Amino acid sequence: MEFTRFLDCLAADHDRLRDVVETDADAPVPTCPGWTVADLTRHVGEVYLHKAAAMRDGAEPEPWPPKEFAEQAPTALLDRGYTALRAEFATRAPEDPAGTWYGPDQSVGFWIRRMAQETVVHRIDAELATGRPVTAVPDDLAVDGVDELLKVFAAYAVAEWGDYFTEILDGSPGRTFLVRAGDDAAWRVRTGPGEFTVTDGAGDGTADVTLSGSPEDVLRSLWNRAGADGERGVTVEGDPRALAELRRCLVVATQ
Repeated sequence: MEFTRFLDCLAADHDRLRDVVETDADAPVPTCPGWTVADLTRHVGEVYLHKAAAMRDGAEPEPWPPKEFAEQAPTALLDRGYTALRAEFATRAPEDPAGTWYGPDQSVGFWIRRMAQETVVHRIDAELATGRPVTAVPDDLAVDGVDELLKVFAAYAVAEWGDYFTEILDGSPGRTFLVRAGDDAAWRVRTGPGEFTVTDGAGDGTADVTLSGSPEDVLRSLWNRAGADGERGVTVEGDPRALAELRRCLVVATQ
C-alpha cells in the first residue's frame, strides 16, 4: 500500500472510532477483557501521543505514559493524540528516521502503517463494544494487516524475544500453516522449536492447518476480533492442536 493510502485509512477509521466512543463510555469491550470503552479511548490517545513523541525525539519515550494524562478525559486525550500524530506525519516524509520497536524499519513510514492498522483494529473493538454495525475493512488494508501481524509481530517477536514463546514452541513437532486472504493473498507459516517463519504465497506441499476467507474475515479472526460470529467467514481445515499453537503465538506476540 502507498503511504497516502494508509493515511486515508487512518483518517477514516479514527473518525469512525471518535464517533463511536462518544457514547457508552462504561460499556465493556469484549475483545479487550477488563477494558471499558473509556479505557479503549484512553489507550488509543496514549498510543498516538507515544508515536508522535517517538518521531519527534528519534527514540521511543521512557517512562510512559506521563502522569498528566490521567487528568484528561479519554476523548480529550484521543483528540490531543490524533492532532499530534497527524502534525508529525505532515512535517515528515515516510523515509525519515524515527525510533521504533521493529529493528528492520526505523522510519516514519513504519508508524504510518502501524497507526493505520492499530486504528482499524480498535475501531472494530469500539463498534463491537457499543453494538454498532462493524464498518467494512477495505481489502487492501486487511491484507496488509494480516501481513503485518504474521511478519512484523509474530515472526519478529519469536526471532528477537524467543523466551516468551518457549512454552508454546519447544514442544512443537514442526508445523506448516497456509493462510489465504481472498483470491490473491497467501502466506505459508512454519513453526517449530524457536521458529516462526513466514513466506509469501501458497507455496508447495500440504499444510497442517489452512485458514481461508475474505481479507477482512481473516484479519479479524487472526486478531481475535471476529466478535460473536466466531470464525465469521473463515474456513479452518486441519489439526486443532496446530491451530491452537498458531493462535497462542499471535496472542503472545501482540501483548
